[in-house]
Formats: sequence, structure tokens, C-alpha cells
Amino acid sequence: MAKFRLPTIPSEQITPESIYQQRRHFMRLGTAALLAPMLPLGNANAATQDLARLSAVPGPFKTDEPMTDREAVTHYNNFYEFGTGKADPARNAHTLEPRPWSVTVAGACAKPGTYELDDLLKGRTLEERVYRLRCVEGWSMVIPWIGFPLSDLLRRFEPTGNAKFVMLTTLYDPKQMPGQRRNVLPWPYVEGLRMDEAMHPLTILAVGLYGHVLPNQNGAPLRLVVPWKYGFKSIKSIVRIDFVEKQPATTWNQSAPREYGFYANVNPNVDHPRWSQRRERRIGDLFRRETLLFNGYGEWVADLYSDLDLKRNF
Repeated sequence: MAKFRLPTIPSEQITPESIYQQRRHFMRLGTAALLAPMLPLGNANAATQDLARLSAVPGPFKTDEPMTDREAVTHYNNFYEFGTGKADPARNAHTLEPRPWSVTVAGACAKPGTYELDDLLKGRTLEERVYRLRCVEGWSMVIPWIGFPLSDLLRRFEPTGNAKFVMLTTLYDPKQMPGQRRNVLPWPYVEGLRMDEAMHPLTILAVGLYGHVLPNQNGAPLRLVVPWKYGFKSIKSIVRIDFVEKQPATTWNQSAPREYGFYANVNPNVDHPRWSQRRERRIGDLFRRETLLFNGYGEWVADLYSDLDLKRNF
């Protein structure tokens, strides 16, 4: 079983002193890298990929399991905006233009507006977090994401007491995203989290992986990673954040409510109507393994659902 560490003290106290003393240096490096053009790494050569490297401090979350091969992580994806096949995003996502990019913030907050991505990221410390992630279809990966806590960004907008949920929206542009020319889902793609889920320290906005900016097919330039909900709540290419009072209608919950509930946690005790959730296949492995409740993060997130029947609230 993988071992994970959750910080119980401020990050500056658990980060090695040598790294903490260099925090300002890392912040400058991270921001400078993010200001460079974000390139679709799936179709780039090694020399081009080196131009898009990111600097990040070691994050507080780790696993002792071996990481999934980078080629698999960038070429076996769910991103219906570029096609429904696992290989479609890597093949088709070169049409996405992730720079320039802006994010609109609205709803129950004191500082709504449209913000340039560079301004949202400026001065923000990037962390590398290695998460063990089981996807909804029964496959899993271990991925070293680069990003920052979603809570850090949400606090900037000063949500009010009426903000009970966060609704996130993906770019809608059929010219850039050819999969949106087909009505396989109601576009644009919408996802949502309860505020306590969104503010949890495990929840991050990712801007890179394996030391590079996000490839287009993995959700460039900004995507959500919720490790205990991976595959269920993994919205990509985010352009809008809304603070709302009522539970938002999310894309998959609207499209297939029997299969995808709003809470949608990784739960081996709740079978998907078309397959079992009890076992998973790690990409690169021959045999299946037992799936862990909440992807193995139950020690830190189970209390979020102490008042819910997870077989009914899936």
C-alpha cells in the first residue's frame, strides 16, 4: 500500500530549510517558466520540450510507488474535446492555443473579474506532488504533477458566505477543440466541487507534469487534480470559476446521472453500472490490483463525507 504524507504544520516548517531559504528564487524561476510559450509536448521533440521546463519546490504529498512512464501519461488520456478515444487527445490537441489565456471569476465573491493567467500565476510557488490516481474506467497511474493548491487561488477572490460550491468551466471553441463539433456531451464541459472539497489541501490546479508545462492533451494550460476523485473530477483547460450557492449541474451528472453522481469519489464498494470498481490496472502492469477507497487518501478526506451515505451519494 502506498504511503502518503499530509502536512499538519505550515509548509515553511516542513520544507527542508535549504529549499525554504531559496523559496523566492524558485518562485522567480517558476513564474519565468510559466511566462514562456506553452507548447503541445505530445508532438514536440526533446529539444523543444526542454524549452518548456518548470521549476518547482518539492511538495508535501508523495508516494513510494514507482511513477508511470511519461509517454503513457501523455498519450493515454480522457479529453473528449479532442475525441473519445484514449489516443485522440495526443493526436488532435495540437490545435489548442494555450497562450494567451484568461480565467473569468464570477458569483459569490468580492473580487470577480477576468484575469490573465500570467497574473494569476505571478509570484505563486509551484510544488511537485506525486499522486497515486485511479481513473473511473479501472486504470490507474502515478503522476508527478506540478501545480499549487486550488485554495490559494480561491482565497484571492474572497468568496462570501453564500459560496457553497465552486463551478469550473472548460474552454468552448470547436475550432480549437474538434471534439466539440460532435454532440457527445453538452458543451462547454462543466465540473463542480463543494467548497470544503475545493479548499482541501490535497486539491490542486496543475500547470505541469514531469518537470514540464502541461501538454495540450493533459489539460493545458490549467487543470484540476483531485486525487481522491481522479477521473471523475478532472476538468481541463479551465476558463471560468463561479462561486455558487446551489449544487451546480455538472456535465457527466447531466449526461449519465445513473453512472456519475455529483460526489463521485473513488470507491471500490460502489460499482459503476457497467463495470466493477473493486480492481484496477496500473498502466504498464500486467495484473490488476485492489482499488483503495478514496484512492488511498481516506485518512485525510473521509471526514468530508461523514454525514453522507456514499452508496447513495456517489
